[in-house]
Amino acid sequence: MNDLIRIIDSICRDKNIDRDEFVADIEQAMIGAVKKHFDEESDVHIKLDMLSGKIEATIDGAPIDVQLLGRIAAQTAKQMIIQKTRERERTSIFDEYSQRRGTIVTGTVVRAEGGNLLVQLGRAEGFLPRSEQIPGETHQPGERIRVLILEVREQPNQVKIILSRSHHEFIERLFELEVPEVAEQVIEIKALAREAGYRTKVAVSSIDSKVDAVGACVGVRGSRIKNIVDELGGEKIDIVRWNESSQILIQNALKPAEVQEIALCFELGKATVVVAEDQLSLAIGKRGQNVRLAARLTGWDVDILTPAEYTKHLENLETVIKNVEGVDDMLIDKLIAFGLISVNDIDAIGPDPLVNELELDAALAERILEEAGEEAIRQEEEREAQEKAQAEQEAQAATEPAAEDQPSAFVPTASIGDETTSADAASTDIPAAIGATEQDEPSEDSTATVVAETTVEPATTGDAPVPGDTPMPEPADNEPAPAEQPSDTADESKPVSQDPPNAT
Repeated sequence: MNDLIRIIDSICRDKNIDRDEFVADIEQAMIGAVKKHFDEESDVHIKLDMLSGKIEATIDGAPIDVQLLGRIAAQTAKQMIIQKTRERERTSIFDEYSQRRGTIVTGTVVRAEGGNLLVQLGRAEGFLPRSEQIPGETHQPGERIRVLILEVREQPNQVKIILSRSHHEFIERLFELEVPEVAEQVIEIKALAREAGYRTKVAVSSIDSKVDAVGACVGVRGSRIKNIVDELGGEKIDIVRWNESSQILIQNALKPAEVQEIALCFELGKATVVVAEDQLSLAIGKRGQNVRLAARLTGWDVDILTPAEYTKHLENLETVIKNVEGVDDMLIDKLIAFGLISVNDIDAIGPDPLVNELELDAALAERILEEAGEEAIRQEEEREAQEKAQAEQEAQAATEPAAEDQPSAFVPTASIGDETTSADAASTDIPAAIGATEQDEPSEDSTATVVAETTVEPATTGDAPVPGDTPMPEPADNEPAPAEQPSDTADESKPVSQDPPNAT
């Protein structure tokens, strides 16, 4: 019986089950087995003494020996104990990990299923979906990883623990582990914006004036932040100093870009930021990442402009609004100070802020909105026309290379014996042939060859005589010998015979 007590203690310890509740489950299972063996209506009482390990069982007041019930009753009690134990264990796991939600745990990768990972977390098994993994990371079975307990769900047959490595809370918990001042709440993480696997911006502040929030998070020679970056697989982390002023906070969030001017429109929640031309790409970041994270960190809709664009918006606003009767320079200055730097801003804000905040007449506010709306529509139509024209130019440019790739027109060739050359190549060979005749006295055969090279039509084949095959006849006694015509005196402007020279 001492073995029974030892086994009960081991099960309760391994599965984190209350001992008294487990003993009560064993007693209920044995009562069910006894009733099934004897009679369902019987009054059965069973008591397990945890000091001596003895089992006292009575049925209708008469004691019985449970060891004599047989194999079927023992199997019934076993199944009931297993079922009750699993329920107790599932409840224990749910309670334990529900309290640990939002904390970092270390687990071992068991296997991968369709991109999702199963991670062993001690007594439980966690589920790491692909959507909660850091893009670009790969994990092998048996690898130990840190994960955030994102959610715990109780299902009929199991407890599902959802894990995450891409959630923004994962960054906060890493800072608490690596930076003691954050864990002690001397330094507070005010805001955090993250694009997992690429970049994170963290705004921190210190309640102690003697503690530098940014310096404490970075650590000596960047040791603290380096540990966090290594855990995230090289993800960039920007630590921003928090400020209650929205203008200063936006300026800090856009670093390393230098900001020249910031105009805030509280009604629209929009911040217009002016940066130098050489700082524009730095402020926007790769694929707009820097300005997007800055907007999420500060809670403002950030619009980046160059000084030339900013001035153009203001000039256009002034030109359009001055067409409204009753508008003067002072009113335009009020609109600009209110954060309205373009006609689109005025069209989006509506009449109420103009009447309530700027104390304008309702009729004047409506006229201003009408004029601004018409200009906004005109600008939108102009922009669409430009985009359409640009698309047409790109389509036309794309078709031009295709036209160039078409096969060229047929070029006739001239045949000389077994050699075939294009007409252009033959024409370029003429000066060379002519130059050769200037150096050497040409024979009749060579003269015929030069003439043949200048033909542009294919030579006749078959029985036609070939130059050089038939000897020239001797001149008659009473006829003067024909004078040799050097090839360099030939008139190139005259048409060339289409047939090979006849030996006769």
